[in-house]
Amino acid sequence: MPDFEAITLANGPLQFSALALGEGPLVLLLHGFPDNARSWRYQLPALADAGYRAVAVQLRGYEPGSQPGDADYGLETLASDVPALLHSLDVEQCHLVGHDWGAAISYRAAARYPDLFHSLTTLAVPHEGRFLGEIFRFPRQLKLSWYMLFFQLRGLADYALARGDYAFIRMLWRQWSPNWQIPEDELEQVIDTFRAPGVPRAALAYYRTALSPGALPLSASARRKAGYQVPVGTLALSGLEDRCIDTEVFAKMMLPQDFPEGLEVAQVPEAGHFPHQEQPDAVNKLLLNWLAKHK
Repeated sequence: MPDFEAITLANGPLQFSALALGEGPLVLLLHGFPDNARSWRYQLPALADAGYRAVAVQLRGYEPGSQPGDADYGLETLASDVPALLHSLDVEQCHLVGHDWGAAISYRAAARYPDLFHSLTTLAVPHEGRFLGEIFRFPRQLKLSWYMLFFQLRGLADYALARGDYAFIRMLWRQWSPNWQIPEDELEQVIDTFRAPGVPRAALAYYRTALSPGALPLSASARRKAGYQVPVGTLALSGLEDRCIDTEVFAKMMLPQDFPEGLEVAQVPEAGHFPHQEQPDAVNKLLLNWLAKHK
């Protein structure tokens, strides 16, 4: 594994640490929960070797320097970090790649600022508006998403997350990717991210804001609005063995009419919720082929 450049990006007073490698067109990579920027350690060198500047960013709240005073972790605000990060990098356009919460942020950013992106690649989470609006049609997915409801229990969920030196995180990773021999040193680095002040509260705030009564698409009109268009060519990848977001549910929530500039959906065999880490060669091949189509 090569040494990555450690850089710092900004959105106003907020400071975002990032890992970077290579030179060329920018590929901006956003991690998910519970994770950190090293989630992309296999993609950074592959992208650099292919002639790209790859930058993996630590999401808002995942370090003390990016925790806002107003504790705003709404999706619109999270998406607004993306153009600020590009400005900080002095770049006008990029290829955007997101996993899990990074995918949810990427859909919204691509919808709001489509001119900033050559292409979009998402992993493990489908169109976030469709997911929130239609999850109740899929009892199996409701069962898999139990943790999202559990995180609404303020105090109890915070305690459970941190108990036993974040054993809850270890449990989630193993539950979501049951056939993956998880590298213990990488999982330990993720847990070390959560040991930093304010990070657990920020990470849980993503879910609490998303599932707040004002954010949920409960009415028919709100559900129609939640099915917003993402006018950027999109590659969507799902692990065939994902036990967090069922791969069949994922495919059913990725509707071509939501992606007027094109949509490709692919399953990654022998991968759970972290396909880019579990099957990096397969994911890198799919990703690089997609980027090459959108130079």
